[in-house]
Amino acid sequence: MTNDSTTLLLGGRIYTSSSPDATALAVSGGTVVWVGQDAPARALHPDAEVVALDGAFVAPAFVDAHVHATATGLHLTGLDLTGARSGAELLAAVRAAVAAAPGEVLLAHGWDESGWEQPRLPSRAELDEAAGATPVYLSRVDVHSALVSTALVDLAPEARSAAGFSPEGPLTRDAHHRVRAAARAAITPGRRSAAQRAFLTEAAARGIVSVHECGGPDIAGRDDFTGLLALADEPGLPQVVGYWGELGAIGTARELGAHGVAGDLFVDGALGSRTAALTSPYADDPSTSGALYADAAGIAEHLAAATEAELQAGFHVIGDAAVAEVVEGFRLAEKQVGQRALAACHHRLEHLEMVTAEQARALAGWGVVASAQPLFDEAWGGPSGMYADRLGGERAAGLNPFAALAAEGVVLAFGSDSPVTALDPWAAVRAAVHHHTPEARLSARAAFTAHTRAGHRAAGVNDGVTGSLVPGAPAHYAIWDAHDLVVATADTRVQRWSTDPRSGVPPLPRLDPGTPLPKCLRTVRGGAVLHDEFTSAS
Repeated sequence: MTNDSTTLLLGGRIYTSSSPDATALAVSGGTVVWVGQDAPARALHPDAEVVALDGAFVAPAFVDAHVHATATGLHLTGLDLTGARSGAELLAAVRAAVAAAPGEVLLAHGWDESGWEQPRLPSRAELDEAAGATPVYLSRVDVHSALVSTALVDLAPEARSAAGFSPEGPLTRDAHHRVRAAARAAITPGRRSAAQRAFLTEAAARGIVSVHECGGPDIAGRDDFTGLLALADEPGLPQVVGYWGELGAIGTARELGAHGVAGDLFVDGALGSRTAALTSPYADDPSTSGALYADAAGIAEHLAAATEAELQAGFHVIGDAAVAEVVEGFRLAEKQVGQRALAACHHRLEHLEMVTAEQARALAGWGVVASAQPLFDEAWGGPSGMYADRLGGERAAGLNPFAALAAEGVVLAFGSDSPVTALDPWAAVRAAVHHHTPEARLSARAAFTAHTRAGHRAAGVNDGVTGSLVPGAPAHYAIWDAHDLVVATADTRVQRWSTDPRSGVPPLPRLDPGTPLPKCLRTVRGGAVLHDEFTSAS
């Protein structure tokens, strides 16, 4: 494959250039049936429509291995606080949003005081002044704490006596869960469905064919979860693999149609909200070491029950104390069900940010999948980032050790944790390649595989072909605009759409910081078009 003239056969169509020695990817009935020279593909499908790719390139479509669909959809269609740079700007945005939709509960997301010049947060009294009688829920970027109005607290009065309640500042822990449930209950079914559809449409527009929804009783509730799974059954939308995060809820997971009892089943919280469980206190608040929500015995019991039911289990785990608790839980579970049975289920850990090489080696032996988010490091890593503020530079430099996890044999499946970070898989691949800590970096090919093929594997599809472009693989792919993109090779003639190193084809498009990222022109799942902006000159 030494020519960049590419053809793609799709359900009786061939995308091609005018070059006589073009290569071809042939798809029939939702399956890849040919990868090779163009002439044999045309001979096998003489009636196919021929369409020019015009310099675009084709690659396996992405999988986002950790999302929150409704929250992301509300973020996409409502008030976005990621651009707020002060408490005053946040309050001004709330005033405008309340005025634009009077009488409607306001849910907004994305504030991050760690990047503000003046990090003082608005008090509850200030928020009440801006919101009036409107119940307001404003989640921090990590979604482990929220600023709320008194009107919302009045809808969940039990929050006042729950752990994590503050009369003035953000709510965390159980108090946060209770007010979030009240805010969620105020969302009408129509508004929720519209948000979910907006999310799935945006995912398809980003070249994503499958998402892993991390739901549960503390996330969005049963109706939200089942509604999303039902919506995703409609043609033309990405696949949704649903995980229900509730300890011991084997029967509930089966009842709801969940793929596993996993996802955001919290062992701890988040570093930004200082609720991730640490073995030593936070550098910027020595009064706390975070919060531990589950112990090794409970973790082991959950793992054993899920293993015996042949379901994936999994946990949200970030801090080093929480990781140690999870590793001990796996050790205890192994004594109950055996290493082989435990490994066969490929249980998941979400985030897994503070993990040692020794712990990674043990987790690999238990067949664990690490669902990780490279854009966390891009947003908060580095010597002057939020991680360094919370932990100090030395501890922060060891976060998200992708290379070490991969070296020990842990399967890495990348995602966004949207709306925590954006649905932007190419940006996530680039972030893994350019991790702030050089020793943690992955090659572009390894990072791309973690966001494509490994995502399917994380959901139990381990046939050796899904997520790649080889004969026999499901036709899950995206067409990308290559205009003004520089390919990472000295040979500008090379073909650019394959990512299988055994095929001998060259690297992915260059992913240097500042380089424009590919734009999705078409997303296809199993031969069905989910998103289409592709036009051709032919």
